[in-house]
Amino acid sequence: MRCLAGVLFLLPWLTAMAQPPEPVGYRVQLDTVRKGYDGKTCWVHPRAGAIPGRRGLIVMTMSKLLVSGSDVFYALNEMRTNDLGRSWTGPVEHTHTLGRRDEPGGVVVVAADFWPKWHARTGKLLGIGHTVRYRDNKVIPHAARQTVYAIYDPAARAWSDWRTLPMPNEPRFANAGAGSVQRVDLPNGDILLPVYHGRLEDRFHAVSVLRCRFDGRSLSVAEIGNELRLDTDRGLAEPSLTSFGGQYYLTIRHDQDGYVSTSRDGLHFAAPRPWRFDDGSSLGNYNTQQHWVTHSRGLFLVYTRSGAGNDHVFRHRAPLFIGQVDPERLVVMRDTERILVPERGARLGNFGVTYVNARETWVTTAEWMQTWGPDFVMPVDNRYGADNSVYAARILWDQPNRDGNRR
Repeated sequence: MRCLAGVLFLLPWLTAMAQPPEPVGYRVQLDTVRKGYDGKTCWVHPRAGAIPGRRGLIVMTMSKLLVSGSDVFYALNEMRTNDLGRSWTGPVEHTHTLGRRDEPGGVVVVAADFWPKWHARTGKLLGIGHTVRYRDNKVIPHAARQTVYAIYDPAARAWSDWRTLPMPNEPRFANAGAGSVQRVDLPNGDILLPVYHGRLEDRFHAVSVLRCRFDGRSLSVAEIGNELRLDTDRGLAEPSLTSFGGQYYLTIRHDQDGYVSTSRDGLHFAAPRPWRFDDGSSLGNYNTQQHWVTHSRGLFLVYTRSGAGNDHVFRHRAPLFIGQVDPERLVVMRDTERILVPERGARLGNFGVTYVNARETWVTTAEWMQTWGPDFVMPVDNRYGADNSVYAARILWDQPNRDGNRR
């Protein structure tokens, strides 16, 4: 009887634990920051950083892509708003500090997959990405890759020269970068930075989280977490990190599925598992990145997926969806899914997330003007209407988002 009484006593608590989280309310305002397409290049990787203390100041970086090539990027450009997105200036190219550099043997290196974010401890807008190396405007296979970073001066409207993050002299970090990743800034100023890495000859990438130190000028590695591996296809890539409810969450790209993992300390993560909806079905995300939107009352995933009448879109990378996550079950609650950015034939999967203030979080993306081959360049007069629009999907919260800036 005592045992039965104990079970009856615990039943309400167990039932409550099994309940999904309450949906967090918001509305979406979709703004077009710029548009226009010449059939030769297009804007990609628009990601923004909000600068507190300068009301409404947001800096967004993006790169030009050669649409007749494969991942051929040029110098980083900047767009800027001083009124919270009502008007924008730019793009302004930062060729001298964030441009291409020549290396011996006809090699050209560029900083790409860049993501600016405010670092509260030092009061700096710190952008992080990684290098890509070309010969004759073709990506060099198995070339060295490094994490790069640069710092923004809002008064001068200028970026510092991009620098590389020194890594331990180990073969597994010969091809290591933090391209298109979300980081977590800790209260003491340390940065938890996910990277994907491998030896130059490796077929499969692994994922680890670095604990870095940033003093306002230089970025350095202080500690390295465990290695997550999935040695199929090309391995794991483009990890993104957030913290919520005293736990850390990592979402990871793989060719067949998106994956998710958790950690208590932000460095040592459990074996990743595929993303699923709460009904047990596959999320349908594959071979592209996913990122977090984190509210103090709920955790969200932004992603693309198949099964949305979007077979004509390359790797089903549009539309751009958002869904609330059940952080206990590590699933996306299907009933909460909605479209952030609709599709017009072009892919939207390389995007960014920005905590703007307690009332707004932005998801920024651009219409990437390439499609399925062999004629993969989207024409200017394509039948879907895509024109390389750069979007800011503004998530306007019903209730304030407390303490979101560190994420």
